[in-house]
Amino acid sequence: MVSRTTFNEYRNRYSSYRGFLGVLLLVIFFNISTIQAQEIIPTYSDYLTDNLYLLHPSMAGASNYDQIRLTARRQWFDVEKAPNLQTLAYNTRLGEKIGVGGIFFRDENGNFSKLGAYGTFAYHLMFSRSTADLNQLSFGISAGVIQHRLDESGFSRFDPLLGNNTTDIFANVDLGISYYVRDLYFHLAAKNILSVSRELFYSDAVPSNMRKYLFSAGYVFEVNRNDPWSFEPSILFQAREATDEMAIDANMKAYYELEYGNLWGGLSYRNSFEGAEYTLDGEEVKSQHLRYITPFVGVDYKKFIFGYTFSYQLNSLVLSNSGFHQITLGYNFGESRERYDCNCPAINN
Repeated sequence: MVSRTTFNEYRNRYSSYRGFLGVLLLVIFFNISTIQAQEIIPTYSDYLTDNLYLLHPSMAGASNYDQIRLTARRQWFDVEKAPNLQTLAYNTRLGEKIGVGGIFFRDENGNFSKLGAYGTFAYHLMFSRSTADLNQLSFGISAGVIQHRLDESGFSRFDPLLGNNTTDIFANVDLGISYYVRDLYFHLAAKNILSVSRELFYSDAVPSNMRKYLFSAGYVFEVNRNDPWSFEPSILFQAREATDEMAIDANMKAYYELEYGNLWGGLSYRNSFEGAEYTLDGEEVKSQHLRYITPFVGVDYKKFIFGYTFSYQLNSLVLSNSGFHQITLGYNFGESRERYDCNCPAINN
């Protein structure tokens, strides 16, 4: 069992294994814990498979159909107890301006797991004069309850640094704003805005400040008016307040219109702005940034949605080369609201 002491304490206790521990901690940094430790629902690439509400509370009830989305993600099939995540999201419109939604999720990472539920309220201001143009400003707030658990059943001995508590329950809140003007859109979200005191782990291991900020923008365009193809370049920028970590996604998504729906796919590239230094066998100091590429593909068949993403890390030092797999299943239902004359697939489902 690995106790949650600092790396300096490890170095002082086990100086002969300094090189090995440095590499091990770097692998963990880039693959599991540090990138996700300050997140409640990790930010992956599922927003590209028609699942924007999972990231942005302001998207609850924003589209012209009610939505339900189910995702399942698994990292590294060749690694025991590798991280895996399942989410179930539902959102609907009540009347002309009110949107509501709910999210249930389970996130497992080795001996640690999270279960949680969020409820969302959104308000939509429509500035459009008719369906000839889309002009919608949306606000959303989500409140959630999360249970974090440490499974000690496989531990060989008790570690006092972890404490006696194996579960804790806490709450947090997300805020969001979205703006759609015809084929252009912007999203801004503040995640986990409450500072939460945690009792499950050694206090220095889990910071009370888990705030993260997301900004995304994109544009959907056609090459020709009657062409079945349309294209959506977009970006997603994320920043964590406590650690100053930042990363950006650059995305390109293509749609092909069919009689029964749409066939779509694309490519996403994520790059972090911070690097970590490491040495191997006392050689020169090296540095690498978290980078991975994600191809994705999916289809809208009438009211059903299926999407698949595969993320592959481009770093030279990784825990496994088997990549991250995720599927998204969705269904649009209810009475369709007005459709706008625009390239706006998130609104015109």
